[in-house]
Amino acid sequence: MIDDIYSARLLKLAANLPHLGRLTDPQGSAEKTAKLCGSRVVIDVDMADGHVSRFAQDIQACALGQASAAILGAHVLGASLAELELARDQFRAMLSADGPPPEGRFSDISMLAPVKNYPARHASTLLAFDAVVDAARLAGTRTSRASTT
Repeated sequence: MIDDIYSARLLKLAANLPHLGRLTDPQGSAEKTAKLCGSRVVIDVDMADGHVSRFAQDIQACALGQASAAILGAHVLGASLAELELARDQFRAMLSADGPPPEGRFSDISMLAPVKNYPARHASTLLAFDAVVDAARLAGTRTSRASTT
């Protein structure tokens, strides 16, 4: 039953999103929407020395999307683009290919493993991680261009 995925811990995360809002003049920004349910996230980042130095998120999502965004927000500062890509890819594999959850700073994603049984919920659950990778890539591109000019 789908109610089994909404644990008290997950609902607590969803209710306590860190870094809510938007950054002023971010180096990278990305917006993602889940077409099926309409969940939407906007992620803003700044990168310094290849790592996330500032982060903000505007989240209009279901409890699963909010919980995922809360995990991201709690651990994103200091993460490199490679770490973000790996966490996103492992998260996706955990949901769709029965892979293990991410390790390290994003290991709390393991609490979302039961979502794998509900494919219609995958897109909204992955939104924040998809968006942060795009925003960090954009920020990295802008910071590398700025350092060469």
